[in-house]
Order: sequence, then structure tokens, then C-alpha cells
Amino acid sequence: MIIEVKIPSPGESITEVEVGSLLVDEGSRVEKDQEVAEIESEKATLPIIAPEGGKIHFLLSPGDTAKVGDVICTIDTEAAAESRDAEKEPSEEEKMPKEGATPSTTPDHNAADEPAGEEAPAAPRITPLAKKKMEAYGLSVEDVLKGLRRLTAGDVDRAREALQPPPPAAATEGPPPREKEEAPMTPLRKKLSERLVAVKNETAMLTTFNEVDMNRVIALRKKHQEAFVRKHGIKLGFMSFFIRASALALLRFPAVNSMIDGERIVTFRYADIGVAVQTDKGLMVPVIRNAERLDLAAIERTLKELADKARRNRITLEEMSGGTFTITNGGVFGSMLSTPLLNPPQAAILGMHNIVERPVAVDGKVEIRPVMYVALSYDHRLIDGRDSVGFLRTVKEMLERPEAMLFGGDDPERVLLNL
Repeated sequence: MIIEVKIPSPGESITEVEVGSLLVDEGSRVEKDQEVAEIESEKATLPIIAPEGGKIHFLLSPGDTAKVGDVICTIDTEAAAESRDAEKEPSEEEKMPKEGATPSTTPDHNAADEPAGEEAPAAPRITPLAKKKMEAYGLSVEDVLKGLRRLTAGDVDRAREALQPPPPAAATEGPPPREKEEAPMTPLRKKLSERLVAVKNETAMLTTFNEVDMNRVIALRKKHQEAFVRKHGIKLGFMSFFIRASALALLRFPAVNSMIDGERIVTFRYADIGVAVQTDKGLMVPVIRNAERLDLAAIERTLKELADKARRNRITLEEMSGGTFTITNGGVFGSMLSTPLLNPPQAAILGMHNIVERPVAVDGKVEIRPVMYVALSYDHRLIDGRDSVGFLRTVKEMLERPEAMLFGGDDPERVLLNL
């Protein structure tokens, strides 16, 4: 039976996709639910799953453009059944003993005595002439090895030369080659380019900066990392602190958590925070839902799951849509400072950067502290300077005093004194 495998819909308003890569060879046998190909749309990369096992035949090639519902390949399920029957029944040649093989009637005690999991040393190679001499003298391989003289440094050098690969051919004299490589833009990269240009042209983007003393967060991670891993099964990173602090700050400054919809301003009372993840296909932004309700462990688990799916190109459109605010971390690449671009239709984005030890004034004295510069880019049509600066300062204060996150960002001492 021939089964047609059609291209699924990656999401609403998407009618065309591009065939990415074929994950199996043409004419090979595939199993049920096996990933056989990838398709790329302007929003995500999706796998094509084999609905049944059988012999596959592709009708489209990598780089081809196709419409949703087109047949990308067919699967012959009868070929799979024939292949399984052939595997069960050994051929006549397999039943015949190999040439030169002696049937064994006694168990191999030496093999049974070997510890499980250890491979036996490879048998030495014997030339035809050496084999004839061994038979004439009545010697075994073990007898010959025992009778060898001890190895010398020269033997080691000769063996090393014999095992080394041949040196590469010498480069021809002349000017160095001037090469270039061209490749078509993927649908995802095209869409990303359009969105970035639209941000510059359609928003009144402004960026405000601040610096964060990361000493308390670093000390907290170092002190409790081992216990955190034992209890929650995942490492505690810096990003979860920023997500938690940002979610709480968004509730205090709702204008930062808003967007423009036509002629209306939509303000969200929850924090769905997107985290920019760099992948081979481009920048993807999976969304952590209701981050204001999650503790650090839940944030870390959700973030790891979404980031892994994004890097494996298995993230869904639902997992990347609907964010109200975004965080991007250029610090992982060594960035000291930047002005992150907005992720439309969101009105703001927080940029993290690398942590560097810098001299700072602490209680009238100069100390060396681990400092991170942070940046908040925002749409000035929606967010005024008071809200943008207040938001960023609140994030800074919660990171410099992490215990404030237990009280929604308020000063723990003022909460204790009911002030």
C-alpha cells in the first residue's frame, strides 16, 4: 500500500513552505513515527513524520517551495513487510559454513572467563608467507609473539610512522585563493529581516541603561548551587533571576507590559516573557507563560525545555507566540553593551550583557565588584521615561537584593516594619 505524506500547516496565514533537509536517504526503509524531513516556514522549522513504516520515495528536494497540503513523499508499506520477512529467514549462503571455518563442538571457556563489557584485543595481521612458515614449523600466533625480542625505540618509531596518515599535498605557490560562498535566505531569516526593518521604521524606539552589582546573585548561586541541583535536578543560572525580577517589575510598571493594537493600547496583567535563543536557523523567542507565578526552579526547567526544543528545531508556533515582554542575553557572546531591538508588537525588551569586574564606590570606598550593564529598549509612544527608568531600576534593586523578590520587589525591611 502506498501512503502519501503531505505537508502540514505550520500555522495560520502560512500557505507556502520550503523543504529544508531530508533526514533519510531516498529509497531507504523508515519506521513509523520516524522524522524523515524538515520544512521551513517564515516562523519555524517543523519535522515531517512518517505515519507508517516502509520504503520511502521523495517527490520534493531540499530548497523546493511547496504549498501546504502538497505531497512531499510516499511510503510503500508492503516493501517494509517484505523486508521484515527477508530478515527473519536466513539465506542459503548464511546457512553454509564459511570457507576455512571449523565447526566447534566445545564451549569457549576463555570467552566466558573474560569480564563483561571488555573487548578482546585485536588479533595481529598475518601475511600469507608468515602463515605458511607457522604451519611448517608447527607454531601458533602465541608462540611467535612469545619468541619475539623486546621492542626497541626504533620499532615504536616505525610503527608510529606506519599508522600516521599521509601528509597533505603541498600548496601550490601563488596568491591565496579568494573564495566566497552564496546561499539563499531561509523563510525564517527573510521574515526576521522584515520585522527588524519594520521596528526601526514604525516605532519610536529609545534605550535607557543601568548597571547591576551581581555580587549577591553570584554568592547566592555559589552557596546553594549544589543543594539546588540535588532538590530540583537542574542548575541555577542567571537568566532565572532576571526573568523573575522582570516579571515582578512588569506588574509594578504595567505600561512596560503593553502593546499597540490599531488605535487601542492593550495592557497585560500577567507576564508572558520571551527569551531570545540563538539557533542555527536564526533567532527564536520561546515564551515562558505566567512567569510572575513561577519560582526560580520552575523558570529554569521551563527555560531549558524550550531552549532545547528551539535549538533542535522542534519548537512550535504556540510556544513562540503571545509574549508580552522579551529578554535577550548578548553577554553569552561577550557583549559589553548594546541597544536591543524591540520584538513587535511588544513595547519593550531587556538586554543583558557580560559580567566584568569593575571598580565601584561602596560606602565611600572603591571596591572591585562583578558588574553587568543592562539596557531597556522601549517604544516611546507607549512608555514614558518615568516608567522605563523606574522599571529598570526596580530590576536592578531586586538583583542586588534577591530577597526582595519574596515580597514582590518591595524592601524586606519596610515590609517587616509595615511601612
